[in-house]
Amino acid sequence: MLRRVLEELGLFLIPFGLFFAYLLLVGRNPLHRPHWDAQLFRLVIAGLAVVIASLVFTGLFSERHAQGYVPAHMENGRLVPGTFR
Repeated sequence: MLRRVLEELGLFLIPFGLFFAYLLLVGRNPLHRPHWDAQLFRLVIAGLAVVIASLVFTGLFSERHAQGYVPAHMENGRLVPGTFR
């Protein structure tokens, strides 16, 4: 679960990283706040759009399991790991 949250956080931060790189390329100081104030709303919307697009893409194209999960169980005195069928 934590991995998924960190992945989505990383995807959300992509527009901010690109804007940071843009500021470096055009010769502006990326740590100067006025450069960020005017673009903050757009960057947040872009980050949310990337996250929503990734969630939709995952929902549409992830692997489906028709029969569900069979939990770990004992057979003939041996532990059989859980599997998807």
